[in-house]
Amino acid sequence: MKEVALGIDIGGTNTKFGFVDKEGNMYGETSISTVKTPPGDIDAFLKYVHEEVEALRKQTSEVLNIVGVGIGAPNGNYFTGTIEYAPNLSFRGIVPLVKLFQEYYNVPMVLTNDANAAAIGEMIYGGAKGMRNFIMITLGTGLGSGFVANGGLIYGHDGFAGEMGHLLQDPRGRVCGLGRRGCLEGYVSATGIKRTVFTLLGEMNDDSPLRDVTFNQLTASMITDMAKKGDPIALEAFDQTCDLLGQKLADMTAIFSPEAIFLLGGLAKAGNELLFEPTKKYMEQYMFPVFKNKVSLHPSALEHRNAAVLGASALAWKEMGIHVVD
Repeated sequence: MKEVALGIDIGGTNTKFGFVDKEGNMYGETSISTVKTPPGDIDAFLKYVHEEVEALRKQTSEVLNIVGVGIGAPNGNYFTGTIEYAPNLSFRGIVPLVKLFQEYYNVPMVLTNDANAAAIGEMIYGGAKGMRNFIMITLGTGLGSGFVANGGLIYGHDGFAGEMGHLLQDPRGRVCGLGRRGCLEGYVSATGIKRTVFTLLGEMNDDSPLRDVTFNQLTASMITDMAKKGDPIALEAFDQTCDLLGQKLADMTAIFSPEAIFLLGGLAKAGNELLFEPTKKYMEQYMFPVFKNKVSLHPSALEHRNAAVLGASALAWKEMGIHVVD
């Protein structure tokens, strides 16, 4: 029987999970819809997750013994095991996730911010190996961030440090998932770039197939595809997104002085020409001079492996006092 940790990454759209041993080997991984169960019904969601976890466990070639569970989720609090006021999830208020999920798996269990979990995965298994100071940015439904300083995650006194997605971009700007105006993730995320496209459709006269797409039909990958074909509205949306992201990365550099910044998530798949090169250009443009050309910008080295799942499982092993292989 193989001992594994169950790593879970709860996102606004999809939830991914897999079984990982302490050497970082994955024994089965899959993705399910976060929004399949009734909105706000955490009990139905966790029952669904448990059913899918057990279905995957039965499909694996080895007999797996789940000895720990690590979970990454938006606004996940490492200290309390709760998800608190997550803007991109339908579960409102304070949700005692660890307590509820331990009804299915009575093993050591730990919860953290999904971007923190991705940062741990990058540090142990990915491009941040050997780095003691770096930032992980996840560009999905929202914008998540994990900050590693002196080799450790920054949690702050209450477990919520590092919420870059909720930096104010414009106090009179777009309403975020919690009703707050002007949060950065309303502009820089898969959802944010969709909103930018629809703003530009009203401001620009250029012909574009995007004019025939409804908001609910539009996806960030469609915008990426159109930008690669030279669509002027899609290109302008990416330029504005990169400008804002570059500004805030320059700000974060002035505070944390990281060695590197990693971008992960659906929007990060846009690649060098559309995302990484212009973001780096703007970041250097806005950078305080003492930091210029000192910080590298990279895609996650775990693009074809789930950094958050690996990181969450590594957290679980750590919680059990076991050092994972790095």
